[in-house]
Amino acid sequence: MSIAWGSSPWLGPTLVAGWLTLLAGLAAFVKERWPSQQEWSRKLVHIGTGPVVLIAWATGIDRSIAVPAAAVVTLLAALNHRLRVLPGIEDIDRHSYGTIAYGASITLLLWLLWPAQPQPVAAGVLVMALGDGLAGLLGPLVTSPRWQVFGQTRSLAGTAVMGAATAAALIGVAALQPASAPPGWALLAIAGLATGLEQWASFGVDNLTVPLAVAGMWVWLAPRVA
Repeated sequence: MSIAWGSSPWLGPTLVAGWLTLLAGLAAFVKERWPSQQEWSRKLVHIGTGPVVLIAWATGIDRSIAVPAAAVVTLLAALNHRLRVLPGIEDIDRHSYGTIAYGASITLLLWLLWPAQPQPVAAGVLVMALGDGLAGLLGPLVTSPRWQVFGQTRSLAGTAVMGAATAAALIGVAALQPASAPPGWALLAIAGLATGLEQWASFGVDNLTVPLAVAGMWVWLAPRVA
């Protein structure tokens, strides 16, 4: 079963390029409009990148385009981390390679699973985009118990948001192709694993571990569909 509806080979890449360009523009606007909120523009890009995999899935972007494109975007993220061409994406006080790791995880998932298994790719990417992104935005706004994990501050509110958003993302992806999705209990187990892994975020390593673990667990726990 496929949700692909694109008939032109250029439709998907054009939509993805347009979406990423829009995100970059919005990040620059947010950075200029609210300069004191350094995380806002970065999290906007973090969350907004997630739907790209759904666009690729829906339009049937070929592996020969998806994998090199993701690799190029990751390389550009690495250059931007160094040169700060788009400061709205990387201009934060803490030292993090999260944006690069995020791109690397997407590239690896596409290389390993695309296009034969788009569902676990979407699950891994969207969990990180929505779960981690919303946790980073909403967690600091709510007063709740906090703790340190390898020098990174974590909070009960942020962890709760991560868990809830992760579960919602997994259920949403499962609804796209229910026959090939893990059962409900497995989705909750994957959400718990992702929430636990997100606690260790030194240097942005969670942007690599969470998507890969989610996709791997999805493949392992999903029913075998002929």
